Amino acid sequence: MSEGTQQDTRQGGDGVADGAEREVDVVVVGGGSTGENVADRAHRGGLQQVVLVEDELVGGECSYWACMPSKALLRPTAALAAARRVPGAAAAAGGELDVAAVLARRTSFTSGWDDASQVEWVRGAGVELLRGRARLAGPRRVVVTTADGGEQTLVVRHAVVAANGSVPTTPPVDGLDSVPHWSSREATSATSVPPRLLVLGAGVVGSEMATAYRRLGADVTLVAGSAVLKAFEPRAGELVADALRAEGVDVVVGAHAQAVRRDGADGEVRLTLDDGRVLVGDELLVATGRQPATADLGLRTVGLEPGRALDVDTSGLVAGVDGRWLYAAGDVTGLAPLTHMGKYTARAVGDVIAARARGEAAGEPAPWTPCATTALRQAVPQVVFTDPEVASVGMTAHQAQEAGLDVRVVALDVAVAGSALHADGYTGWACLVVDEARQVLLGATFVGQDVAELLHSATVAVVGEVPMSRLWHAVPSYPTISEVWLRLLEAYGL
Repeated sequence: MSEGTQQDTRQGGDGVADGAEREVDVVVVGGGSTGENVADRAHRGGLQQVVLVEDELVGGECSYWACMPSKALLRPTAALAAARRVPGAAAAAGGELDVAAVLARRTSFTSGWDDASQVEWVRGAGVELLRGRARLAGPRRVVVTTADGGEQTLVVRHAVVAANGSVPTTPPVDGLDSVPHWSSREATSATSVPPRLLVLGAGVVGSEMATAYRRLGADVTLVAGSAVLKAFEPRAGELVADALRAEGVDVVVGAHAQAVRRDGADGEVRLTLDDGRVLVGDELLVATGRQPATADLGLRTVGLEPGRALDVDTSGLVAGVDGRWLYAAGDVTGLAPLTHMGKYTARAVGDVIAARARGEAAGEPAPWTPCATTALRQAVPQVVFTDPEVASVGMTAHQAQEAGLDVRVVALDVAVAGSALHADGYTGWACLVVDEARQVLLGATFVGQDVAELLHSATVAVVGEVPMSRLWHAVPSYPTISEVWLRLLEAYGL
């Protein structure tokens, strides 16, 4: 933490004396990317006294321990692997990976875990930063406790917004509470690569970090439970698992962790599975999911249950609270806990708070209007930066069928001129989930090298409810991987 940051913490960021009580327009709890966007939009909408409260680093999880550092760890090895798949370039890419340079580049993306530039942005946006831990203290009241134990009480005229994210979940594994282990934070901020890494959980974080650390030189064992990337189309997880095994990762599917022991703070980790196997490593990454950070938010003071996701309508208004003053955005809602979706909801929430303060936006906004977060439930895009990448939007086939929709699924391997030019031996897969009653796209999944750049076209098609017959006229450029759209539409019968 920088010297300026420490001074902000002691003084509360604005010089207001400890114990003071004051009235403001809006309080946003949580200074991550979601909170920043809520505060900025509310201020731009005309509310002058907007206070952003943060007890760690301004910019939040994504900037310092999640999206940015994890992708910075993954990108150099992905670029090297891509070059090695193209004859001519492969010979030039035959050297050793510079692990120290990879870690240094990762650190540069976190600004050395210093948030000075983010603080400057907040203040430049006209938002007041208050450093400390915030909790509700009854309707329209927020108490902020600073690092030195001082307290300030903020009384809001218009809104309190919970945007304080999520925390890792701890699975019920015997001994885990007493064994030092990594969460995603330690995995993305490590200063060295352990010789042997055990990864418990094969969702997005587990799969990405298994990819990164194997390519950085660690022997990696990934314990996947029922499946790799089980929230996605099954074929996507199978292809990622196959690729991890080809890289030398020991992928364990169908077994669950039962107990963990460690010999001293720096000794070997011994992970016992329910099938009797014992896995040994130097570090253990627990990547079994996250939960909304609502346990210490003071929810009981407004009649809500701590530790649960905050139930919101499409404008972000929290259910079960009298009056329209408590909102939530981002991971605390339990809906689509992704940085880009947090920012999306934040923009809508900030705008609707400002509009309602002006006497506008009565009632819940209509779907797909500027203050409605309709996409949060219908068109969530996501990329998993494994190799191959997995890019998806909207419903999987299983989700659509569970919803009782008349679904047709079109799936095929990615084998087009563009992919053949992209890499020798290109391995990929694509899938469309179509609502046959309306003949519009409900969801899409792409698997393969560099398919992330295909995703936005699918997102536009889902959000726009573009008829399949009209998509036929969206001609993909030749020779690109986008040609797979033509093959999918032909397989659909167009």
